[in-house]
Amino acid sequence: MLAIIGGAPDRFAPYVDLYRRASEEFGTTAQPVGMHSPGFVASTDEEAKELFYPGYKEIRDRIGGQRGWPPLRREEFDAEVDRGSLYVGSVETVAIKIAHAIRVLNAGRFDMIYSAAGTVSASARLRSVELYGTQVIPRVRELLTEQPAPTAGATR
Repeated sequence: MLAIIGGAPDRFAPYVDLYRRASEEFGTTAQPVGMHSPGFVASTDEEAKELFYPGYKEIRDRIGGQRGWPPLRREEFDAEVDRGSLYVGSVETVAIKIAHAIRVLNAGRFDMIYSAAGTVSASARLRSVELYGTQVIPRVRELLTEQPAPTAGATR
């Protein structure tokens, strides 16, 4: 499993390729690669961002303070949502991002980290989980059927 908590998933493709090449070179069986990243699903992109940001900032700033990072700026958050590893938005937005990540990494599994929502209400978190399971995942499957991921073990 790759824990991708910052940056575009594309940046991690060389690690997946290295793993697969090393497995081949050493005669071991490469297992399917999975990934997990923070996310939150709501009815609209704006609703998801506005609900998720305050709690995510709190958690990110606490962890960042321990690691010497500056406080999270809203512009950084928005960039991670748009092009990075935060899967925050409507059903369609999140599904498209997940399908892209699966394709680019040839991943066999994507797990969304819900705990990064921080101060989001329990009812909003439950709704996010419901949307993820009932709408996002089926949509990801549709998107991958339309343009399948490479076959397992393929290299880029």
